[in-house]
Order: sequence, then structure tokens, then C-alpha cells
Amino acid sequence: MLFNSLPFFIFSPMVVFFYYLLPYTKRWIFLLFAGYFFYGFLQPQFLLLLLLSTCVDFYFALKISQSPQHNIKKLFLAASLCFNIGLLFVFKYLSLFLKDLDPMMANIYRAENPISGLLVNAIYFSIPIGISFYTFQSLSYTFDVYFGKQKAETNLAKYAAFVAYFPPLVAGPIERFNHLSTQIFANHKPLYKNFSNGFRFMLLGFFLKMCIADQAGNYADLIFDKPDDYQSPSVIFGMLMFGIQIYADFSGYSLIAMGASICFGIQLLENFRTPYLSTSITQFWQRWHMSLTSWFKDYLYIPIGGNKVSVPRWVFNILIVFLISGFWHGANYTFIAWGAIHGLGYLLEHFTKPYLNISESRYKLVRFMGGIKTFLLVTVAWVFFRANSFAHAKQVFMAAIKPQGNQNLLIEHQLWIVLGLFICIDVMLYKRRIDTYLNTKKLGFRWLFYAVVLGAILMFSGTVKHPFVYFQF
Repeated sequence: MLFNSLPFFIFSPMVVFFYYLLPYTKRWIFLLFAGYFFYGFLQPQFLLLLLLSTCVDFYFALKISQSPQHNIKKLFLAASLCFNIGLLFVFKYLSLFLKDLDPMMANIYRAENPISGLLVNAIYFSIPIGISFYTFQSLSYTFDVYFGKQKAETNLAKYAAFVAYFPPLVAGPIERFNHLSTQIFANHKPLYKNFSNGFRFMLLGFFLKMCIADQAGNYADLIFDKPDDYQSPSVIFGMLMFGIQIYADFSGYSLIAMGASICFGIQLLENFRTPYLSTSITQFWQRWHMSLTSWFKDYLYIPIGGNKVSVPRWVFNILIVFLISGFWHGANYTFIAWGAIHGLGYLLEHFTKPYLNISESRYKLVRFMGGIKTFLLVTVAWVFFRANSFAHAKQVFMAAIKPQGNQNLLIEHQLWIVLGLFICIDVMLYKRRIDTYLNTKKLGFRWLFYAVVLGAILMFSGTVKHPFVYFQF
């Protein structure tokens, strides 16, 4: 179910309404079924996959907890890893190593072989929505049980409620069991404060998605679809618009998820904190997709040695984390290049920090220039993220440097209006979340903010509804 759709606008308030009508001991069961309905609304054929992932990790975590010998625990952890990585490999990466398949032949095969045909169609032409998110969320639980940070849950349904909790289910934030489960089973009251804060997060999230991401996406698509048709300024503008699109799209989803969750009294992990105002790549990754960054830190970077190793090994650890982070996003070598650019940028900043510490400079102009440098590097890296291949990325870069086309993008005036509002909001929220920021303001300012953002949504929403970018991951 898409957040920016009529079914969600009906589904969400109904779930909140019935949630508070039920005895609190039964609410988690209601949320469990709501999660499966939410996921199955778009892809009912992959509900079984979600159930399978839940049951397997529940079983392995239970075995890890019950096993007295460390070697046996390690064996079950390896089994959990193999299963989850195998799941991702089959549905996200196997197509990289297979020959292209004619869609017509695939449809014929699916008609003759309904079960295996569904698998073939999924491998070649579709990815189960949110598979990278819920497998990582489930896998974090297995890791925590193995490392002794978390007791194994003995009730399969309660564990399933954690995995299938619908606000973060298909695009994060990637939650941890010890953070989310205690809240799901708590006795929450229908407080005005929660509804007010939930509304604030959702309002801002819908603005980012419907006004910023959907409009910026139109210009990004024009440039990336036919870069050779446009002159250099238009190509560069399209590159910038994709960077704006993916940030507004993904952070918008996270804000809507957080807002919907707060209405139940449940706080999700913060996922974005104005990353484009960062003055370094290091700071960027402290503010961008924070739940994934912390996941890789806790379950990959630290276990392979972190920074408690020699310098060459530390460099290797950093690069492997960024490369795997890139590959996590999809079955294309361009994603690895995207991760490599960020990894090399991170290392370059680290080794030049003793001589050029931009992010902590007491001079605002130096920090400002550091922010420009970081934004430009991130924008260049986004080209590989968006491109279909290295040849496509090269085509975009060459069009930006040596344009062959004679067209210019026709930029509508409302884009400048919403972009100006977007920048102002981002600057306001540099140090605080939307709820804590507005709580410091007077009533008149708060209602003016609501009116301006809601008015922008009603007047300037994109005419084309782009799917959430991170659904494909």
C-alpha cells in the first residue's frame, strides 16, 4: 500500500481508531494482521516470503539461545545469514548472472507453470517490496540474540508482529527488536500530543514526497532518459534534481512512517537529519539513512574489527562497508561504484583531517565551502546510483561537459517556490526534529507553518506520481 494513495488515507485512520478500541493486550495482534494486509495490498504473492523469513529467523534465534555450545550458536547464526543473504541473492541479484529473458516467453511460461512461473517472473521482472529492509531488520534480531544483547522471543506471533509492523515495513527505518517490540506490546493511551506530533511528521513527509520528490523527479527523468538532447545547464540541473528527488522521496517516506507510528504511541528510529547541510562525507553518513548506517556499523564494521586494527586493515574495513552498502541497494555494478565514491571520499577526508578540518572550522565560510564540496561529491555519486549502466553514467557526464543537444528544460515557476520552502524547512530543522522545533514556537507560528505546507501540497503537488524510490530495494 502506497503512503501517498487513497487506500492509505482510509486504512491509516481506521487502524488507529480500532487500535485504541481494543484492550491493549490484544492490540499487537491487530497490528500484526494490519501489517500483513498493508504488505499484501500491493504484492499478495510475496506474503509467503515475508512469513518464511519471519519463521526461519525466529527458529534460528531460538536455537542460538537454547544451544549451550558456542560453535553450535555460530552454526545457527551462519544458517540465518545464509538464508537471508540467499533470499536477497535469489530475488535481487540472481538476474545479474542470468541471460536476459523475453517478457513474452516469461508470461507463457508462467501461464503453463503457475508456481515456478511466479518465481521466474519475480527474479527477472520484479523485486519483493521492502525485501532488503525486512530481511535486515529480522537479521539484526538474530545477531542481537547471538551476541547476547537480546533474549530470544519464544512467541512466534509476537516476533512476527515486530517484523510485520506496517509503518517501516517496506522502506524503513530498519528497526531493532529491543527498541520496537517493547513499544508494540505497551499500553499506549490516545494522547493529543501523539496525534499532534504524528500529524506534523506526516504533513512534512507528504510535502517532501508530493511537492518536492515528484516534481524534481519529472526533470530528473527527462535528463536521464535522453541526456544527449539537452544543453549542459539543463543536464546539470537534472543531476541536481535527482539528488533532491531521492532525498525528499526517502526522507518523506520515513517521516510519514514515523508520524503514522507516533499515532500509536510508538517511536521509530530517526532516519534522516538534514544530510544535505553536512560539511563532510563523514557528517553526511551520520545524517543520511541513519538506521542503515548504524546497522552496518553494528553488524559488519565492528565484527570485522572496526578501527581497532592496523591502518591498512581499517582502510579495507571502511571500503568493504561502503561497497557492500552500495551493493545492498541493487543488482547493478553502478551501485558498487556509488558506494566506492563515498568510501574513497570518507577516507580522503580522514587522512586530510589533521591538515584541513573543514567540518569543525570556526570560520563559517570554510564550513560553507565544505558543505558545497560535500553536496557536489554526493551529486556526482548519485549519477551512478540513477544510471542503468556505466555507459549510461558516462553519457550523462559527457552531456554535462560537452553537450550535443540544443534543448533546454522548461522549468515551471512552482518548482522554485517549493524548492525555496524546502530549503527553508531544512535549515530550520538542522538541529531539531519537526516536533521538537514546533513545540518551541508560539501557536500562531505553528498554524502558519501548517497552512503554508498544506497549501503547498494542495497547490503544487506533482502532476506525475513517482513510486517511492526505495521500494525497489
